[in-house]
Amino acid sequence: MPKALFILTSHDALGDTGKPTGFYWEELAAPYWILSDAGWQVELASIAGGRPPADPSSEEGDAMTDEVRRFQADDAAMNRLANTEKVDDVQVDGCDIVFLPGGHGTMWDLPTSKPLGDLLRTAWEKGAVVGAVCHGPAGLLAARLSSGDPLVKGRRVAGFANSEEDAVGLSDAVPFMLEDELKAQGAQHEKGPDWQSFAIADGKLVTGQNPQSSAEVARLMLEAADKPAVP
Repeated sequence: MPKALFILTSHDALGDTGKPTGFYWEELAAPYWILSDAGWQVELASIAGGRPPADPSSEEGDAMTDEVRRFQADDAAMNRLANTEKVDDVQVDGCDIVFLPGGHGTMWDLPTSKPLGDLLRTAWEKGAVVGAVCHGPAGLLAARLSSGDPLVKGRRVAGFANSEEDAVGLSDAVPFMLEDELKAQGAQHEKGPDWQSFAIADGKLVTGQNPQSSAEVARLMLEAADKPAVP
């Protein structure tokens, strides 16, 4: 059975706003079920280990999708979520996909995690698919290849757009603008219309713009997992 590793944020505070944050449910649940239903074993890890925090807003209104309900009703899935392995302790050997769900929490702890950066470098250089959606690509900023170059340098990458951050009123709350920082590391940032599904694959690197892109990112990761590694 092929194996995928999902790595979640452990950060629960939205800057200085006094509001909670964490991972975004749809961005975990939709890819989880697409891969699981395709016969993949999905393991969950997080920066700090244990039960990672969820953004409360990702359980409200239209954000509460059928996939989220299915995840929350599944005892095995919820048990995995309650007992995630700490990223420092994760062995990436045997993982054919490493995926970073988003949520605003990722903007604080993923880019500064050396263990995450090392794990992503190892996964990438051994030919695994590396995927991320929405704010999840913030974790890609932690990754440097053995050459010293950023993993995203020269590659087509999507992520939460500046216009979407402005639209949700959090441009002053986040530590940086994801679109800008991806470009600063040499990524060829691409985007579609706000709040519309937009996902791209550049070889084994698969990224999506927003929560609406989660399912398409998962499908592209499955396609990329069947392709030869790109140097």
